[in-house]
Amino acid sequence: MNPTSNKSDFEDLTTNLKDLAFSYLEKYSPSKQQLKVYLLKKYLTKIKGSKSKKEVTSIIEEIVSHLEKNKFLNDEMYSDSKARMFLRRGYSLNKINQSLRNKGIDIKYVKRSIDKIKENEIEPDFVSALKLCKRRRIGPVRPESNRELFYKKDMGILARGGFSFDLSKRVLDLDINEFNKLIKII
Repeated sequence: MNPTSNKSDFEDLTTNLKDLAFSYLEKYSPSKQQLKVYLLKKYLTKIKGSKSKKEVTSIIEEIVSHLEKNKFLNDEMYSDSKARMFLRRGYSLNKINQSLRNKGIDIKYVKRSIDKIKENEIEPDFVSALKLCKRRRIGPVRPESNRELFYKKDMGILARGGFSFDLSKRVLDLDINEFNKLIKII
């Protein structure tokens, strides 16, 4: 890329992308990867310049590294906050791991976030499974007459949530009174 040949076009594109990045950061708290994808999509749909994809990605990389250097973007903080939010929603540690990896977070940040959760929480997967049962009204929350009929379906819901077979079985075999006591503790 030779920015001196068409300097005004280069500066316009850079300022447009910077403005888009700042407006996106005002609304959302994205990861680096999410911001890169957003800027590239905006370039391809709205700006539609004559630059090649490599030139645009290098400009985007430069903008993202500048934002990261100035602490507007921080994947480690993003990973920690999303992991805590997912845990409150009732996600298993496996599902948290997969969700953060899908968002483009580096594996080392994901592992640190999950280790922090394991340090601070007692059996986070068990607590999350209880929250999921309460939210979806499955397992111990179902009426006694329907529990056996829907046992496989409930097991499937917990399995898709990322919970192990043993943990799912343990949660689904709880009595309603025990379940209510545990939910009050949480």
